[in-house]
Amino acid sequence: GCNPLAETGRSKLQNQRAVLNQQILRAVRMRAGAENLLRATTNNKVREQVLLELSFVNSDLQILKEELEGLNISVEVYQNTEETFSIPLVPLGLKETKEVDFTLPLKDFILEHYSEDSSEYEDEIADLMDLRQACRTPSRDEAGIEMLISYFLQLGYVENRFFPPTRHMGVLFTWYDSFTGVPVCQQNLSLEKASILFNIGALYTQIGTRCNRQIQAGLENAVDAFQRAAGVLSYLKETFTHTPSYDMSPAMLNVLVKMMLAQAQECVFEQIGLPGIRNEFFTLVKMTQEVAKVGEVYMLVNTAMNQEPVKENIPYSWSKLAQIKSDHYKALAHYFLATILCDHELQSGDDEDEQEKALSQLYDYLPEGLMVLTVLKNKVQRKQLGKAHLNKAIVYHEEALRVCGLCKKLRNIDVLQEVLTAAHKRSLLKYAQQETEDDFLSLIQAPDILPKTEHKIEAIPPQFSKVKVKDFFHRLGPLTVFSAKQRWTAPRTIRIHHEAGELGFRLKGGSPVQIYCLDPLCPAALMGLKEGDYIVSVGGVDCKWLGVNEVLEKFKSVEEQTIEIEVISCQDTAASVHSKSATYSVGMQKTYSLICLAMEEDKTDQTKKAPLKLPFLSWGTKNRQKAASTLCLPSAVAGSSQIKKKLSPFALLNSESSLY
Repeated sequence: GCNPLAETGRSKLQNQRAVLNQQILRAVRMRAGAENLLRATTNNKVREQVLLELSFVNSDLQILKEELEGLNISVEVYQNTEETFSIPLVPLGLKETKEVDFTLPLKDFILEHYSEDSSEYEDEIADLMDLRQACRTPSRDEAGIEMLISYFLQLGYVENRFFPPTRHMGVLFTWYDSFTGVPVCQQNLSLEKASILFNIGALYTQIGTRCNRQIQAGLENAVDAFQRAAGVLSYLKETFTHTPSYDMSPAMLNVLVKMMLAQAQECVFEQIGLPGIRNEFFTLVKMTQEVAKVGEVYMLVNTAMNQEPVKENIPYSWSKLAQIKSDHYKALAHYFLATILCDHELQSGDDEDEQEKALSQLYDYLPEGLMVLTVLKNKVQRKQLGKAHLNKAIVYHEEALRVCGLCKKLRNIDVLQEVLTAAHKRSLLKYAQQETEDDFLSLIQAPDILPKTEHKIEAIPPQFSKVKVKDFFHRLGPLTVFSAKQRWTAPRTIRIHHEAGELGFRLKGGSPVQIYCLDPLCPAALMGLKEGDYIVSVGGVDCKWLGVNEVLEKFKSVEEQTIEIEVISCQDTAASVHSKSATYSVGMQKTYSLICLAMEEDKTDQTKKAPLKLPFLSWGTKNRQKAASTLCLPSAVAGSSQIKKKLSPFALLNSESSLY
């Protein structure tokens, strides 16, 4: 991560955001206390004082919220440093969080659940905490994205290793809402994962706004960044369905996805017009449709921003900026179309059919009495319709300038004012060139322009598989077996005395290997070895990750007559069925227990019979048994048939058969 003390513009904004979050937290706590006191007291004098204090607290909260909105619209800091004449793009600020100490909870869980010396995992826990701390200040480039994705993937391992579905670990995650500054605290790791995903999307938006929009490569990178931001936010909306934070609610994420795609569409238009827009008929037709598409998508963004419940929490200046951009780009569309009509009269050498076809694609309808071919051939009608489009362009320009002037935050963005003013003056100049004395006869209302784009903009889903991550707690063993959902006995030491190469059992499975076909009369069974036990070490050497052949090599390498192994057994306690989390609903790994659950449901549907009516007294007993029967990972103590003859230790299956 970046140096959190670096005095860059972006770090200053994030530091101001952190300070505002703390102030909002204090104000929210004071308001909650005042409201509780107001409900509890019956003394009129006390109630008057509390109501007065409550009004002050609410005023402070409103001021703090406006300051936070000011940070969200501080778009100049995130733009490219090159001199530019483009309307600023809007980035998302990173969500702030508090520090989390994993040390004690994870060490306790390793000792209790995995029966291992937790002091041996201090370095791994420290690496996890260092990675989380670095993710609070990611660099604004691909390395920062990769680091955030690495932590997100690492959280998947941590969740499966240390967070059982039946109880909380006592680790409290606190994240602040990006728009309201209100903190959300949960012991659920899903909040942590969702917030990291939000920050990945936010970082993509900051990368997009930083791109140099004066060169082709910069615009291509900007389009890609906004599409990826939309993809991450869309994935967040679909995966974490009931997040308690306003900025990650489905309605808010839906608006943010639309805004990112609109900004990508805006960059596509700039990309087409970067070499320059030639004053040629078919070129202007194409540009008219492209810029009309930009105006349309921003109109949809503005509409979505003004819907409940998003309207209450979205920054007011964002909504107004979307409205300004919609009006501005609609005005450009009408200006381009007016230029087509006013500057390009049909000449004898022109392809009449092609021009008619191209122009008809711009309209859904024409004013009464006008036809496309007639407009192309009739100079008066061309001029009248062209002036009508210019007039509409000027109306849109003036509306954009008016809205910009009403919003204090946007009024202070100089480049926005310059772009809007320059476009307005250009349309006025074009209109003045077409003025004649018979203008009072021009009463045509310019029709709307049909938007169309040749560059389809879609959200790009996150590609987590491209980032390779190694499980920090790899030494605990394969995750399919050694997880928080599966309970094991403490390792037992078994001393095997083998004679003439005979042990009395076979090995099967992948890693770790499992005891199979155990002879109940062999010395190992008499010492406590059970069918289905997993071998975790041979001769003091850890073998959780070793397959059958590697474990056999360990057996062969032991020269003494006594082989000392450590084994564990699956406990027969009923594990709870996989519960569908209210927050994390899809995208999880398809574990063996989920496959078994689906198979079990299919069998139940096929063999389902009408249940017998039970007497009242037996009903309670039956249901208690039914409630206690839950699905768990397959028991290690498999009920295989016992073979009474002694087996050679190396007489195994030809191919390794993995249990999971």
